[in-house]
Order: sequence, then structure tokens, then C-alpha cells
Amino acid sequence: MRYVLTVLAILGVVLGVAAIAHGEADDSPGLQVLGLALAIGAVVFGIRNLRGGS
Repeated sequence: MRYVLTVLAILGVVLGVAAIAHGEADDSPGLQVLGLALAIGAVVFGIRNLRGGS
């Protein structure tokens, strides 16, 4: 189950980076902020998952 959650965290980072890139192209600061929040949250979740934290 840990690997599934890690893959989901990686997909969250990819989706966040894609949202940032699309927000840049569309000149949408709100989408950029949401993408950044998603990417940072996914990284934090992935690190906590790999370290075994609760």
C-alpha cells in the first residue's frame, strides 16, 4: 500500500507542475498558486509516507 501512495504523491507533483505551467501560459495567478500548493502538499505527503510517519 505504501508504494501506491507514493505513486499517487508523484502523480500529485506532476499534476501540480502541469497546473503551474498551464497557469503561466494562460496568465492565471490563481491556477499557479493552486498548482504550487498541490505540488508542495504532494511532496510533503510523499516524504511522510516514505519515512513511515503518521
